[in-house]
Amino acid sequence: IMDARASKDTPAFWERYGMAGNWRDNSILRREEHGDRFGEDTLRNTSSTARTTPSNERIQHQRIRRLNMKNPARELKWSILLLTTVCLITTAQSSFCPTDCTCDDDSLVVSCIGVSLDVIPIALNPSTQRIVLKESRIRMVDAAAFQFYGDLKIVDLSSNHLVTIPDASFAAQKNLVELHLRHNKISLLSEKTFQGLVSLKVLNLRDNYLETLSNGLFTSLTRLEELDLGQNRIGKVESGAFQKLASLRVLYLDDNQLKSIPSPALAPLNALAELHIGLNVFSSLPDDGFKGLERLAVLDVMDAGLDNINEGAFRGLTSLRTLKLGGNKLREVPTKQLSMLTRLEELTLGQNSFTLLRSGAFQGLSNLKKLDISGAKLLTTLERGTFSDNGNLETLILKSNRKLTTLEEGALAGLPNLRHLILRDNAFVTFPESLVSWNDLHKFDLSENPLICDCSLHWLASFLAPKNTSAVVCAEPLEVRLKPLKGMTPDELGCAFSDPRKQAVLLTVIAVCLGVITGLALVLYYRCRKRVRDALKDYKWKNRAISRKEHEYQKTFSDDEYIVRAAHGHHHHINNQGQLHHGQFPQQHQQVSSGIKSIPVTEL
Repeated sequence: IMDARASKDTPAFWERYGMAGNWRDNSILRREEHGDRFGEDTLRNTSSTARTTPSNERIQHQRIRRLNMKNPARELKWSILLLTTVCLITTAQSSFCPTDCTCDDDSLVVSCIGVSLDVIPIALNPSTQRIVLKESRIRMVDAAAFQFYGDLKIVDLSSNHLVTIPDASFAAQKNLVELHLRHNKISLLSEKTFQGLVSLKVLNLRDNYLETLSNGLFTSLTRLEELDLGQNRIGKVESGAFQKLASLRVLYLDDNQLKSIPSPALAPLNALAELHIGLNVFSSLPDDGFKGLERLAVLDVMDAGLDNINEGAFRGLTSLRTLKLGGNKLREVPTKQLSMLTRLEELTLGQNSFTLLRSGAFQGLSNLKKLDISGAKLLTTLERGTFSDNGNLETLILKSNRKLTTLEEGALAGLPNLRHLILRDNAFVTFPESLVSWNDLHKFDLSENPLICDCSLHWLASFLAPKNTSAVVCAEPLEVRLKPLKGMTPDELGCAFSDPRKQAVLLTVIAVCLGVITGLALVLYYRCRKRVRDALKDYKWKNRAISRKEHEYQKTFSDDEYIVRAAHGHHHHINNQGQLHHGQFPQQHQQVSSGIKSIPVTEL
């Protein structure tokens, strides 16, 4: 300023503006204004001279008037004065901060959370870059409210009572990057609402009262990358609602009232990477429902009421990495539909209605790394070879399936890269040691299962001992109920001789006893061999004699064996024999009495 004043006292300065003859008069006036004593004397002398010559006085007044109108020095002076005043006002304003708010002039952040504000304050530091006015009572955004803050980058007006936003309310915010209007009562937007937000990248309108997305609603947001429209009442999305959002990468349409996929509206979003569209009222996914979304990497259709997925529903999603289908009504794993997603790495299928996972249920998903099947209330069985085509699987989560009791042998076979296994809160009573390669696991959770702690789980008790794992407790038998399996002894598990050393001792004792018994038997035989031999011989002869007599008694009598003798000398004897045979052999007696043949004679 001093340099500028000095330059104005030279004829060259006045000559530049066409006023070369007035530099001396300007000096006199300047001294008069500053109360310079020399200026006062000069002005007094000039005035006395002017009184003697009226014409000179008139000329002098004209010169002064001309200086007041066109004097650049005077204009510069007033400019400096105005600038100083503005600086003083700005300094005063920068120190103003609403009660209970936090204002940081270093980071240029103003935070008013839970403060009872009714309007947006306009006396904050004009250089503020971030304003957070959450959980207040602000009902509207004044069209001029943000015009004082041209450097804003982030505005958060979440959890207020906003009902509407006037057109062009943010027209002056050329640098604004994020605008958060979550949890308000906004029900209507127009295509001019966000006019001027040429740098905006994040717009959050979650949890409002929006019902319709009309054509061209976001056309001014050409740089928008993330748009959250979740948890509204949206039932209609017009085909041109997302026009000119060529940079949009993340879109939330979840928790609305959509009855079908708004495919025509989504088609122009060829840069979209994430789509969250669950918690709606779909019943099926149609063929080509996501046509045009070749760059889509994440698709969330959780809790959408799906009971059917058409075979071509995922056609064209060549870049999809994450798919969430949990919380629906699917009766079986959509194997054929999923097989199109050859790059899929993460799949969520819990809380559906299937009862078993069939062999090859995830065929074609060779790049799958994480699978979550939790809360499937009807799931009971995993068949052998369920994951036969998923050799890259690293994380398997099977938890809170309250009826899951059976893992068929080989159900988890073919998973060489498995590192995280979660089998928590199911209905398993035991775990076979051959289920997986347990030593390769970095993390596993077997807790909250009704385990029967017997000798078959001795391997698991030993395996858990050195590891810091979740608590695995016993459900049965009663004597070990609620006791941690970790570190339980073989005796507690009912397998006292499961210890190899004890088994060796037991086998040794049995072998010694058998040897002693065998030796005693041989000694006794050697000492009593004659008596044993004689006894055996006598026994053999007796058996032979008895068998011969039995043979003779049982011989069949032929006609030649009957001997006819003279009845005179032996009549009495024959009668006695006849009586005997009559009692024992009545048929033969009838033959003799009839006179056909004589009674046979047996020799004893």
